Amino acid sequence: MEKSNALTILKNAFLMERKGKALYKKAMESARDEAVKAFFKDLADDEQEHMNILEKQFKSLMSTSLFTAGGFENDAGRVKAPDILDESLKHKIQAAGFEATAITAAISFEEKAVKLYAERSKETSDPEEKKLYHWLSTWETTHLKKLMALEASLMETVWNDNHFWPF
Repeated sequence: MEKSNALTILKNAFLMERKGKALYKKAMESARDEAVKAFFKDLADDEQEHMNILEKQFKSLMSTSLFTAGGFENDAGRVKAPDILDESLKHKIQAAGFEATAITAAISFEEKAVKLYAERSKETSDPEEKKLYHWLSTWETTHLKKLMALEASLMETVWNDNHFWPF
């Protein structure tokens, strides 16, 4: 593993997580409904957890030239993520409002994160780095799938409300 490349990837990953957290926090602050606020807070908290993990790995790599074993052997996809497809939540988010726009932007962040983490997991020969990025990729894929399903539901609501269906 080339240390400078690994450090660059960690820095980029940290920045990506930080941007995601900022987006979720802004959406949380602008939301009027408490359930919607809680939804965005859960996502912001997840991004903060990822930032903490990445920062710990960065510090370890800087001081020891090694990734720290972090218990990333478990499948992050099996970790229970917040159920963001709750029916009541769908009806509290305006399909053409800021929260829906934040969801669309979040999908882009999550797609980039999944791609970066999956690629790095395949590229690296360091077993701890491989486990870390596989875990993060799986976790972000969980977010991505749920956000995409929520966006599709919101789009369907707009189509129904505006009679965009041909039948």
